[in-house]
Amino acid sequence: MSAPTKMLSVENLNLSFGGIKAVDQVSFHIFENELLGLIGPNGAGKTTVFNMISGFYRADSGTIKLREDVINEYSPDKVNKAGIARTFQNIRLFGELTVVENVLLAMQQTETLGWIESLFRTKSYRDKEKALYDRSVELLKIFSLDHLAEEFSRNLPYGLQRKLEIVRALATKPKLLILDEPAAGMNHQETEDLKKLIHFVKQKFNLTVLLIEHDMKLIMSICERIVVLNRGIKIAEGLPSEIKANTSVIEAYLGKRS
Repeated sequence: MSAPTKMLSVENLNLSFGGIKAVDQVSFHIFENELLGLIGPNGAGKTTVFNMISGFYRADSGTIKLREDVINEYSPDKVNKAGIARTFQNIRLFGELTVVENVLLAMQQTETLGWIESLFRTKSYRDKEKALYDRSVELLKIFSLDHLAEEFSRNLPYGLQRKLEIVRALATKPKLLILDEPAAGMNHQETEDLKKLIHFVKQKFNLTVLLIEHDMKLIMSICERIVVLNRGIKIAEGLPSEIKANTSVIEAYLGKRS
């Protein structure tokens, strides 16, 4: 039986801010179609790692590989075109645009529309534009959001805004979806709905998922493996059952017992 394929490899990643080591020799990998959790107390370096993977920060040293391609020097848009899409801890929808326009804007990142076509709005351009619009609505339909297509995104309830942000990420046709604290600010029912949504997205779109989350109940119930950071250092990696029982993890969250 062949070994599973690594979708993402992070090797000896380092980043400092003003002399403060934010990420220190962090290494981990994600297999294709795996759902991996990245956890740790506040200030552990989780979002910093996410920002390096998605091109918002440049690592001081170390390697980030998407399959066999080294992506350390990629800009965020190039990272996205390579096959990585992300959401943010603070929702970043375009509130002044409609639901379908948010998705359409993301979908256009994967399409080539010539500037001459755009300038003169040729029939070819109009046909492509309509096809993209129709595909955007079809994607919304999969998530039961098509009836809200013409609603301004700022008017959606919080849980639906989170859902739309994930749909918008999917519009770029990623291989790897990275979710930065998607349950932040959600009540119990919204978190349960989110859990089902992540499962659905992973299966429906055949995705690999990297998840940062503070909700330990969600992390332990949904992730196949978990990586734990503390003060920029990886302190544990393993199955949820192993992480629950790991002394170093317990001390990182609760403090060392005297």
